[in-house]
Amino acid sequence: MGFSYGFRVSGGVLQNLRSLLSIVILTFNRASELRTTMRQLLALPEVPDIVIVDNASTDDTVTIASKEFPQARLIRLRENIGAAARNIGVEAVRTPYVAFCDDDSWWAPGSLEKAAEVFEAYPRVAALCARILLGPQNREDPICRVLADSPLPSDGLPGRSLLGFIACATIVRRRPYLDAGGYEQKFFVGGEEELLSLDLVSNGWRVVYLPELTVHHHPSPQRDNPGRQVIVIRNSLWVSWLRLPLRSALRETLRTCHSAKNPRILLKAVGNAARELPWVWRKRKVLAPETLRLYHLLHQ
Repeated sequence: MGFSYGFRVSGGVLQNLRSLLSIVILTFNRASELRTTMRQLLALPEVPDIVIVDNASTDDTVTIASKEFPQARLIRLRENIGAAARNIGVEAVRTPYVAFCDDDSWWAPGSLEKAAEVFEAYPRVAALCARILLGPQNREDPICRVLADSPLPSDGLPGRSLLGFIACATIVRRRPYLDAGGYEQKFFVGGEEELLSLDLVSNGWRVVYLPELTVHHHPSPQRDNPGRQVIVIRNSLWVSWLRLPLRSALRETLRTCHSAKNPRILLKAVGNAARELPWVWRKRKVLAPETLRLYHLLHQ
């Protein structure tokens, strides 16, 4: 697997970027934020094709996207399917690499070209996670230190090896992403990246933190709410039950429960997770041994 397109790099500027990389934006009811993101992306010196996937917004998102930004392809969904809407965007493009944005994040100049160069040079890397700068102050997201300090073996890679990434700050190879099934629709939005990352690595690919890539993120206040916290905990439990041996799954379940700060949110999350046990059992597939070893190294 892997791609080789033989593109030229001249003076640090990648030629023919549009044939190599597309951008997929996930949006839902954030019309003004989408406008800001699109303006930032269209100001890049290297503007690849952009696909906006709208998760059945009920505000002015569709009007703004279609009238103000006809350069982008708009895909309108009839229902909000959460993170899985990114899969539809990836299926719609034909470039080998796909950069993700949320409607409140955008890529810094030079990052897309650098990502394409790295993918070409490292054909076993399936996903690159970028450094994230928060808000107008450009404060580095604390998660970046966690990613940079990953204890996983990283020999022969362009950056630190990971078993997870941040969806709005990641660029992927299209084919491995689709082969892994993309984002699981049942996870909706909240900690949905872990399952996909584990499956990519279990399929023989590598996920890497590359701080030379930069994403600007202006998080919406809608993100921090009890409903989202329930989903994050539920999804963490599902990942354990779907991919870990039973003993490890039990240990991680206890760890997740002990780390929860709000008992009411935890109780609701456990109940929501347990209701889907028949689905979990049907979809359960324990990680490949090497991936499981990396998982235990990360969680020891």
